[in-house]
Amino acid sequence: MQHKQTAPYGTWRSPVTTDLIVGQTIGLGGLTVENGRIYWLESRPMEGGRTVLVRRESDGHETELTPAPFNVRSRVHEYGGGAYAVSGDRVAFVNFVDQRLHLIAGADPATALTPAGACRYADMTFDPASPRLYAVQEDHAGDGEARNSLVAVALDGVGAVTELATGHDFFAYPQPSPNGRQLAWISWDHPNMPWDGSDLWCAEIDADGGLGPPRHVAGGKAESIFQPAWSPDGVLHYVSDRSGWWNLYAASDSDPDRHHPLAPMAAEFGLPLWQFAMTSYRFLGDGRLLCRFNDGGISRLAYLDGGALKDIPSPYASGGVPYGLDGKLIMVGAGPRRPSEIGIVDPATGTAEVLKASATVTFDPDDISVGEAITFESTDGRVAHAFFYAPANKDFEAPAGERPPLIVKSHGGPTGATDIALSLQIQYWTSRGFAVVDVNYGGSTGYGRAYRELLDGQWGIVDVDDCVAAARGLGLAGRADGDRLIIRGGSAGGYTTLSALAFRDVFHAGASHYGIGDLMALARDTHKFESRYLDRLIGPLPGSEAVYEARSPIHFTDGLDCPVIFFQGLEDKVVPPNQAELMVAALTAKGLPVAHVTFPGEGHGFRAAVNISRALEAELYFYGRVFGFTPADDIPSAEIRNMP
Repeated sequence: MQHKQTAPYGTWRSPVTTDLIVGQTIGLGGLTVENGRIYWLESRPMEGGRTVLVRRESDGHETELTPAPFNVRSRVHEYGGGAYAVSGDRVAFVNFVDQRLHLIAGADPATALTPAGACRYADMTFDPASPRLYAVQEDHAGDGEARNSLVAVALDGVGAVTELATGHDFFAYPQPSPNGRQLAWISWDHPNMPWDGSDLWCAEIDADGGLGPPRHVAGGKAESIFQPAWSPDGVLHYVSDRSGWWNLYAASDSDPDRHHPLAPMAAEFGLPLWQFAMTSYRFLGDGRLLCRFNDGGISRLAYLDGGALKDIPSPYASGGVPYGLDGKLIMVGAGPRRPSEIGIVDPATGTAEVLKASATVTFDPDDISVGEAITFESTDGRVAHAFFYAPANKDFEAPAGERPPLIVKSHGGPTGATDIALSLQIQYWTSRGFAVVDVNYGGSTGYGRAYRELLDGQWGIVDVDDCVAAARGLGLAGRADGDRLIIRGGSAGGYTTLSALAFRDVFHAGASHYGIGDLMALARDTHKFESRYLDRLIGPLPGSEAVYEARSPIHFTDGLDCPVIFFQGLEDKVVPPNQAELMVAALTAKGLPVAHVTFPGEGHGFRAAVNISRALEAELYFYGRVFGFTPADDIPSAEIRNMP
């Protein structure tokens, strides 16, 4: 057995370096299988975060279909998704710079399909009956709010764009039936987000390509619809949370008012629609339905056949819904000890052949901290959920009696969720001697609609309560140092972080990544998709101004009495840079140690390798200065105002 060195927590030398995270790691997603060919998207930090569409032939040959400077990424809703579609030898994709649709036909190079202008596109699907594709269009012409619609884009000539459905604030999932005679889609309107309430529609497609009168299939202001899809024999399926849980349903052609639940259970077959083209189920060629669902915070993969669910063994704790390929399942997934990869899974044994890995380095198992699902009591006896990661490093141990500093991680959304799939950014901290607790606070998805609605009117309270309860509980249990409690988060998680620091006297340092300090400024400045999100989380405007002010950390910096570091992209349209600037100015004036790290050219989240690396290293440097330890890494310093 190898002898371990004894060193204080936070000073351990780690194999999980920033060079590994950004230089030897790519993002994988957007998997599609068509006619035996495999397509996927690669996000490459070393190319400034450029996203590339790759195709793999049945003989293993790989082709980069979108060479530089193409960047396959949509900006509809700002979060994008659904940025490409495939049918036969045709590929349509959105180019990030101009947001135009482009078409690749056979071996021909990509050509622009839509005209230059103010329109953005996402969620494309080819029409099986005519040379066109369906898409969501977001038109930013004019001075008012962007205008969303469903459109058809011709594939011949100049790619004429025809509006098919309008009159709602948002649209998603244009899904033609297998015979091309019907089109299904969902819509929703302000102030709802799609997980609050949405509607499923279906219409006949006329001989001239237009739509007949739409028929309302399901949904409403208090029922969320997710992922409509047609079975091979033409039956419309969808996910609804009408029971309190996102479950699968099949619509009835003979009786429009009857909908058959396929596997009713207290589990979530749906997801919060933050990006287009999200899926939780898929039909296989043999008629079975393949689904992924969340059961008590744990992701499960199963066949649905004849009303019965049959679990499929897999090494992946999270990921997308697989495609069937030659009797096996191909999917993007990640396991507790496996980084994200494209794997071909044998459904009989659960073993996986790796087709493409996001990271080129393998880790010693003793260097990896595996998430432990924990539940704990929060305010008023509520049960909250989290995953706890203890420090882990095969070469180091702490001095006897020392407890590790704890990082409380609050996810974004806030209607999001975390899982136990391997995150190199979490391992960056645990392998250096930090403990991490990744909190699925009240409001997170994966635990039913009632748990999700705990945040209604309570943002900045319930989420903070749960993060505080997690930190205190782990400190009292001796699993963390109660005098070195840190909270960090990005976007909505950054708001939870700043609220916890301003309104509670629990944490000793914080890190806000493009977080929100002023709720009124957010409501005034943010983009269309989230412009009414706060109506439910805080309260409607006008009328709730006092609540917005009372929940905004910027107005309560007198309660902030610990060091904070801020990270901000200067092109962020979701949380504008002035949010961080206001907080930094206030803390500087108060004399608290504060750091402000900005990234020109970055938006909401950091994509360029140099910026991802800089953010991690600056945060580690900051904690070292605050808690008086010296990291083993050779990292550049960061300016900390008011730090002796």
